[in-house]
Amino acid sequence: MNILDSILNHQDGAAVQQVAQQFGLGNNETISALSALVPQLASGVQQNLQQPGGLQSLLGALASGQHDQYLNEPNRLSDPSAIANGNSILGHIFGSQSASHAVAANAAAQTGISQDLLKQMLPVAATLVMGSLARQTSQAGSAQAASGGGMMGAVGSMLDANHDGSAMDDVIGMVGKFLGGTRS
Repeated sequence: MNILDSILNHQDGAAVQQVAQQFGLGNNETISALSALVPQLASGVQQNLQQPGGLQSLLGALASGQHDQYLNEPNRLSDPSAIANGNSILGHIFGSQSASHAVAANAAAQTGISQDLLKQMLPVAATLVMGSLARQTSQAGSAQAASGGGMMGAVGSMLDANHDGSAMDDVIGMVGKFLGGTRS
């Protein structure tokens, strides 16, 4: 299951309902917004994994951050600490506020939802992405470790949507689709 599906389907879409209520959107608009934001966030995570120390940094954050609480208890997404955590995650993923603004602008172009609203939603989406990764990594980690894949295998499988052994093509394809490109 990919990150977006994990977020949308966990607890019958409870996170979607919470985000919709929190930002005054309908469920379909919220799904559209998350469908535009999450792949860009996943791409940022994948790019960070390619950097020296990136995997260790991600695994450390997943192990210590208790990020799955936001999927398991979606009402916590409205806590100021969730926004602070999300902004911290965005800083690690994108490195700059201007990059985060570009993500919101791209999502706004795809969805028709206000860029300002998407900027506000972005930290929440980031906490959900980390929550999904934490949840999936902890579930898959045991199976991967038993088969010798370890945590890298668990994270890679989350980002590898078509299960071809390479997450990069999936991430590039997701970003291209959501940016409106016609890349092949």
